[in-house]
Amino acid sequence: MARTRIVLAGEGGQGVQSVAKILVEAGYEAGKEILYIPNFGVEQRGGVSIAFCQIADEKIGEPRFSKGDIVIMLSDRAIDRCTTYVSENSTVIYDSSVCTKKPVCSAKNIISVEANKIANEQLSARVFNIIVLGVLLSATNVLKLSDIKNAMEMALGKKFDAKPELRELNYKALEMGMGLIEKAGV
Repeated sequence: MARTRIVLAGEGGQGVQSVAKILVEAGYEAGKEILYIPNFGVEQRGGVSIAFCQIADEKIGEPRFSKGDIVIMLSDRAIDRCTTYVSENSTVIYDSSVCTKKPVCSAKNIISVEANKIANEQLSARVFNIIVLGVLLSATNVLKLSDIKNAMEMALGKKFDAKPELRELNYKALEMGMGLIEKAGV
């Protein structure tokens, strides 16, 4: 593996930056080279939030990149803002239960998932972003499930200790997200 470039975009409040932080923490703890650049508007909620992440086995030479290997779009505005990061070699994943349109781009794969619908109907709206993390984990295959769970413990451990049922809920959301990509055949 040379390097995996990830663009994760959605509305403020969807947990895009939290997913990115857990992802890069897992990469760091696994001994990978990682880089994370958050990009969001002045609105804490309601603006488009974008996270640029890179995970590699070797040093990452440049922090910015123009095209992502994986581009995840979690809202219509994210689709509008992020198609510029898609190339013919990209895999695009979008949440069709949130987005009213399908990304129109020249990607290698365009995959629809219903993370928001699953979170709301089967688990809790609060774990939507963890379902997305599971999708990302399966789609990239650059980290192990144990790496992600360890990073989740670092980020959410105090909440898990205070309410142990949250650990089970978040782990179930992670596995359900991974299953969405397995069903898509990626």
